[in-house]
Amino acid sequence: MGPHPAVAAIRLAVRRVLHDILNDHSGSAGDTSSSGGSSHDSSHARPPSPLVLVACSGGADSMALASALAFEAPKLGIRAGGVTVDHGLQPGSDLRAEEVALRLRGLSLDPVESIAVTVGREGGPEAAARDARYAALDAAADRHGALAVLLGHTRDDQAETVLLGLARGSGIRSLSGMAAVSGGPGAARRYRRPFLQLDRQTARKACMVQALPVWDDPHNADPAYTRSRLRHEGLPALEKALGKGVVEALARTAQLSRDDADALDSWASQAAAAVRDAAGLLECAKLYALPPAVRRRVLRRAAIEAGAPAGSLFARHIEEVDRLITGWRGQGAINLPGKVVAQRQGGRLVIRQG
Repeated sequence: MGPHPAVAAIRLAVRRVLHDILNDHSGSAGDTSSSGGSSHDSSHARPPSPLVLVACSGGADSMALASALAFEAPKLGIRAGGVTVDHGLQPGSDLRAEEVALRLRGLSLDPVESIAVTVGREGGPEAAARDARYAALDAAADRHGALAVLLGHTRDDQAETVLLGLARGSGIRSLSGMAAVSGGPGAARRYRRPFLQLDRQTARKACMVQALPVWDDPHNADPAYTRSRLRHEGLPALEKALGKGVVEALARTAQLSRDDADALDSWASQAAAAVRDAAGLLECAKLYALPPAVRRRVLRRAAIEAGAPAGSLFARHIEEVDRLITGWRGQGAINLPGKVVAQRQGGRLVIRQG
């Protein structure tokens, strides 16, 4: 008799991602067999098995992920380790993090680390905690030489992310949600999300049938947090009004939006060179001829290259710059974040540090 369907589903999702990681690794490693020397030279030690880490909070999603990684990795010759991050936002969080680390070791993961971080205030509590967490995970991956870090985000998390992007009104990239594969500093494909096609209940069921203890973070039920309100009030209200299937539809929207956004980004990257003159300045007439979605991407890219912080550059900023192209009435310079200024001069758009 095989494993419970929920357990089988999470293991299959992890197995597929591990195969992808190994394929990426073998492709980047290249063929070293022709580098000279004898293959029987005992002075060359066999390289260690590749390492994959799981980021684990102790919740059902990440504990299910950790258990699946512990089961699947050895069969593929992969070492499996774990990292838990103590954000220090609740009393006893350090003890909780140590408990999670013990559970990971109990799954035979090695290495296992519990990392304490200091959460700042920039961007609000949720964004600040996320920034601190990813910084810790990046550092751990670099320290241990891990090929990848697995994250337990589910289809439900993806639906919430799409709705939050919709509420911000910040364009199709926001609606594309979380990528199945994303990068960290110097590692374009470091983070992997195997569960984006699985719902939260599948992960919880997998923990229950395996008798895995889980911890429910009280912040996830705290109405002070936007995502918590969306999870417990917003999504249930949508399902009540529109019927079941809202979560699946939103997750599907994320993938379709990501495909479209990637295509537009590629188009904009090619167009960025074609709309500049010999001196490298943006030509307003050529910008005007571009489709709006492509033109605004070119403008955003130019603003960031001039020194505007990407995280502080919003749609309203780009719309103001765009009006220098499409609604020119002799208006003055546009001030952008990072002390960057955009102004129209003699048929050219100049974006530079003020």
